[in-house]
Parts: sequence; C-alpha cells; structure tokens
Amino acid sequence: MRRISSLVLIGFLVCAAASAQVVSVSEMKDPQLRALQRKYLEDLQALGADIVSLPTEYPLYLSRRLDIDEAQQKASDQRSIRFDHYQGKTILEITGNYYAAYSVDKMTPEQRSKETFDKIILPILKLEVPRFEKNPNIQAYAFEISHHVVGKVMGVSMERPENLMLVFPQEAASRITNAADENARQAALLKSEIYLNGKPVTLWLSGEGPQLAAKQQPSDQEPEAPSATLELAKRGDERTDTVRGGEEKNEVVPIRSTVKSLKPLEPPRPVRDTSPQALASLQAANKQTLDSMLKELDPQAHFVSYAAPSFIAFRKEAYLELSINSNLAEAPGGSRYRLAALTFDDHISHLIRPLLGYFKDDSQFDGINFSANIHLSTKTAANASPIAVEFFFPFKALRCYQSYDCTGQQLIDSGTVLINGERVGLDLQVAEATGR
Repeated sequence: MRRISSLVLIGFLVCAAASAQVVSVSEMKDPQLRALQRKYLEDLQALGADIVSLPTEYPLYLSRRLDIDEAQQKASDQRSIRFDHYQGKTILEITGNYYAAYSVDKMTPEQRSKETFDKIILPILKLEVPRFEKNPNIQAYAFEISHHVVGKVMGVSMERPENLMLVFPQEAASRITNAADENARQAALLKSEIYLNGKPVTLWLSGEGPQLAAKQQPSDQEPEAPSATLELAKRGDERTDTVRGGEEKNEVVPIRSTVKSLKPLEPPRPVRDTSPQALASLQAANKQTLDSMLKELDPQAHFVSYAAPSFIAFRKEAYLELSINSNLAEAPGGSRYRLAALTFDDHISHLIRPLLGYFKDDSQFDGINFSANIHLSTKTAANASPIAVEFFFPFKALRCYQSYDCTGQQLIDSGTVLINGERVGLDLQVAEATGR
C-alpha cells in the first residue's frame, strides 16, 4: 500500500511539473491560439516534462521572462510553452533562461550562440519535431533563450545576459533534426532566423565558415545594415545594460555601451494633424473598434471605468491613451521605479500583443499610451502616495516587440516613460533588482 501511494505521489508530481511548463488555455486571448492550446494541451505537457528531464550542464528554466537572476527565477512563473503568431505564421514558442556564462574574450558572439544552440535548442527541437512535424497547424518553432557572458570592465570581472532568438520553419526544423548529411542540415539552418541581442547571426555546424573572412575586414569598414524590422532593436545613442558583479563584488553595476544610430530606412512621415477636430474625427472613426476592445480585453486590462480610451496629442503626434488600473502586491514605500518596472512586466507587456490585434493600420495614429494608476494590494496601501505611470510607445517599436524582434527593455528605450508627470529613464532589470 505504501509503495502504491509513493507511485501515485510521483505521478502527481510529474504531472504538476509538466503543467507548470505550459501556458494555461485560459490565458490565451486569441481564439485560434486558445483552440490550439486546448487541443494539444496533453502533447505540450508531455513536451514540458521531457524538457525538464533533459540533462544540462548548467541550470535551465523555462520562464515567462528573460534576464532574471537565478534565485528570482526559481520562484517565478515557469509556464512558457505556448502557441503564438509570428509574421503571419502560427508558431510553437518556448522561452527560457540558461545559466551558463561564456567568456567574451574566448568566444565570439557566433560561438556563444552555437554553444547554446548545441546544448539547449537542438535537444529541445529534437523533442518537438517528432510530435508536431506532421501537424498542419504549426508552421515554425521559436525560441527565446537567455544565457550569460563574462568579461572585464576597467579590470573588474562582470557578468551580463545575452538574449538569443531563433525561428525554425517546419521544413528546416525537420531537416536539422533528421537529416544525416551535414550539408543538408547546414542549409536548413541558413534558412532559419537567428538573432543575438536583436542582431542577425549565422551558425555553422562545422567550424566558423565564412565568418573567418569577415573577421579580416578592415576595422573602419561599415557593416551591412540590418533589416528594417530590426532597426528599432538597435536605434539610440546609448542604453544601459545591467550586469552582475564577480565573486568579490556582487552588487549591481551599470555598464554604458554606445550603440551607433542607424541611417533612416524610410522617408520622414508628414506632420500629424493633432488639432482637437482631427483627434475627434479619429475617435469617431475608431469607435466600434474601441468598444469591442473595451468589452473583450477589460478582464485582462482592468480599464479605468470613468476614463474611456481617447486620442491625445503628445509631442506633435497622436496617441491612443488607455487608462488602466495596475494592482501590485508590493509593500508601501517601495521605489517608484520598481513599481513602474513591475507594472510593465506584470501587466502592460501582456496586453500589447492582444491589443495590437485590434489595430491593423498603423497610419491612422502614431502609437499607444498606457496610463497606469498603480494600486498596492496591502492593508497599509491606503496611506501610500499615489503613483501614475505613463508609457508612450510608437507603433514601430510596438510592432517590433509584437514580432519578438525587440525585448521589453528595447521597447521602453524606444518610447517615453513618465512617472507622476516627470520623464524618467527606466531600466527594468536594475529597477526590479534594486529599486533604483
């Protein structure tokens, strides 16, 4: 009897572990994706159990979020296996954090990407493809995996995350996992999309291929410009990447990295008419869409009942302002930067993709303003000072984030953040880790 009880307990734990890796059906807002998640739920749970059982050299966690500390990751939501849309395709996507740290001095970006591909991506792909390669509903497999790099800044060893994104079309994934000929697998790999921190990289199964010749180019030669889709991923004069200290210094240290602005890839847009009459016309033209959005997204978005979505002028552009209530389980007195970062990560980021489904034409207005009233769900929160955070995101940055070509941090860097009416710079990782 005791042995039977033990077997039942083990079976229950295995099922629970599998479910913990898969996004629940109720969270899927897109009807098509929700139907797929429900139809193939058992297959996804079995896949999750197999992934958890994979032997890895360093800890691997499936995760809703990238670039988080391992201690925080252990207590975070690890449901990440889900169906999604990418460039008109239905994909099966997995997000995770791999806590390997590669030497920036000893390994090139391509070598680091290939190491994570060999150790993590390929083993998972070999689990996915046999289950879904004959499924006409799935056109591609996508991965977002964060690993770490270690280097020295001013003589101090530092560690920071790198984000690797890969998209394998169904046919390419089948060849990569099944073909015996290396040339066929390499050709399939070249047909896939691979980005490291938003920049395209090429993986070579044997050696470094043409990359060796590329390294011999003069240092002043201009690199090939990335595609328009990735333009915003690297636009800007500079941004702050957060790294963790070495063994002797474990505090959070910001590192400034200069990023060269890209040349414009399209002509400037005409000046937007933001007169009250133009905004009123925009409101009337989108009334039916806004009414549907309010009704369907309110359970998830928590719209402010007395502040209907409206079009406003901001910096000579027209934005759709959405007023939402953001409830956070935080103690009063916490940093407003931390509260703003948590509002984006826990609330706003989950609204962006379903929200963009209501607006196919980006030419009508310039972007969306998420105006969040932060409420702290603690007994003493009534005495806390009110905090209002506004995120102004242009459409181009939103579309970049929607297609997984930009991270949440890159989206924020491309937009404008106001806290209680004052513009601020917001680094998600620093704010959530230290409150600064």
